Amino acid sequence: MNKEEQIILNTLTIMYIEDDDSIRNNIKNTLDLIFKKVLTFSNAEEAWLQYKQEKPDIVLSDINLPCMSGIEFSKLIRKEDYELPIILLSAYTNKEILLEATKLRLVNYIVKPVIFDELYASFESAIKDIMRHNNNILIFSNNTRYDCNMKILYLNDQKINITSSEHRLLDIFIKNTGRTISSDEIKNELWEDPYDATDSALKSVLSKLRSKIGKNSIKNISGMGYYLVVTSNFN
Repeated sequence: MNKEEQIILNTLTIMYIEDDDSIRNNIKNTLDLIFKKVLTFSNAEEAWLQYKQEKPDIVLSDINLPCMSGIEFSKLIRKEDYELPIILLSAYTNKEILLEATKLRLVNYIVKPVIFDELYASFESAIKDIMRHNNNILIFSNNTRYDCNMKILYLNDQKINITSSEHRLLDIFIKNTGRTISSDEIKNELWEDPYDATDSALKSVLSKLRSKIGKNSIKNISGMGYYLVVTSNFN
């Protein structure tokens, strides 16, 4: 897994379902080191109640669960989302279960006991799926890259921290790619309170964003406004 994929993994939420408390706690400790947020459940019913609210990026589930199995849970997910990466775990290699699992477009089917290298390789495959289906990368003049879906700015595989105001300003420019936006229009979108929307405040946010994505990435047309310059766009 390259650094770019690791950065993305660190921004994701994983939903993990396992009814064995000892196994669940041990694997959760590992997941906490990899993901931004780890949601753990001892049964699929509780997980399903939280699924739409939490909107996880990856699902990791045991198959042999009380009441609702991991297969049944995965079928419910597939009715809602055909692309969400799902990894199933099982202590058994029942052929009928394997046959059902192949219809669910899984990232992987891992036989317990879980080997970390295999689990990590599954996450790598999941990241590739996410990037393939949701990828929208903008490259700026100083070679910084912005993942529009993950809201991550990075340079040479290193994440660059940007403030919420800088995020909003960049999103405004991206939404209006191809046209010049007036200062007033930017200020109206960037700040809810008109008292905050001063020329000096706008210049400050513009300056900070330019320092991160390159001075030449935001052009100014005197008397008209600003527009975004993108070197490349990967969809």
